[in-house]
This record gives sequence, structure tokens and C-alpha cells, in this order.
Amino acid sequence: MPLPIAPAAKVLRFSSKKGVHVVAVPMEPSPRSNTKSHVVLDVLGPTVEFMVLPSESEDRYCVLKGTIPQGVSVPLHSHPDDESFFLFSGTVQALVQRQDGFESIAMHAGDFRHVPQGVTHAWKNQSNEPAIAIIVTTSRLGRFFQEVGRPAAAGAFRPPPSPAEIQRFAEVAARYHHRLASPEENAAVGIRLS
Repeated sequence: MPLPIAPAAKVLRFSSKKGVHVVAVPMEPSPRSNTKSHVVLDVLGPTVEFMVLPSESEDRYCVLKGTIPQGVSVPLHSHPDDESFFLFSGTVQALVQRQDGFESIAMHAGDFRHVPQGVTHAWKNQSNEPAIAIIVTTSRLGRFFQEVGRPAAAGAFRPPPSPAEIQRFAEVAARYHHRLASPEENAAVGIRLS
């Protein structure tokens, strides 16, 4: 008699010496699911949507959907938090600091990238469509986004940030021990700050 499988199941496929195996893993909704999770915040152009708030994971982690609009970049920065990115759709150029400069990595839908804490990195969306990623990070970085983000409707036009908003972002980033690269450092890798 076959085992019952929940209506929603994730199918895992893996290989071993004995061949390819397929396993269906039931996926149940979280009993802590909360309507507060799907808050969308504008973070100076890109947006983050909370899939799991820091408070929903007892401050262990945070899951976000990040969207970088076409032609927008996330400037060079680093922070004391690990981040893992799964690019769900679109294309983006990841810039990651190495000992001898920056490595440029073209990411396409389905690609994964882990950025360890303290590593300077940036994202450039030079395509004609939004780049959308699922981001898993620390609850601490999630709280940073909650503090600096401006409420926004998904896909809605957002005016550019004001000088006061940019200054506030820099002040909050410093309090969280983030390093924001200078306009000159960004220009050296092809990112223009306006």
C-alpha cells in the first residue's frame, strides 16, 4: 500500500551509486504563519518582502524575497551577517571581493550564491527585467531592513530616496556595523551612486 503524501509536496531527486532516487517530502504550512510576513519595504530602490519575519523564527533567521528593478544596483557593502541568495527569476551580476580585487559572477534564474559575513559584495541588474531572489539571512539583518525600509506596494513606482533618507540609512548601517563603500570604490566596479 503506498504511503499517503500531503497535497503539497516537494519532490527531491538525488543520485547515488545505486542510481537516481526520487522522494516526495510533505510540506505543511507553518503553524506560526502570519499575515505580517508579507510586508514589502523599499530599501533605496530594491525591495525586500518578508517571507519569515525575525520574530516568527524566534530570532534565529529571516527569509526574504528581494527584488532589484531593471537597471538598479545594490552598491558595494559588507556586514557581519551571512546571506544566501537563490535567484528565482531574472539575471544579475554579483560582485564579490577577493584578495586581488572583485570577482564578477553572472547569475541566472536557478543559481545560488552564499556570501559569508564580512565579505564586500554588490549586485547589478543590467537586464530589462527585475531580478528576484529568495534570501536567507540572520534575524539581525532582517531587523536592519525593517528599520531602514520604506513601506511600498509590490511593483509600485517609488520616488528616489531623499538626501535625508540616504543619511538615515548610513547612520543605521553604521549602528549595525555595516561598511558602505565610497562613491569612488563603487565607480571603480561600474556602479554610479546618484
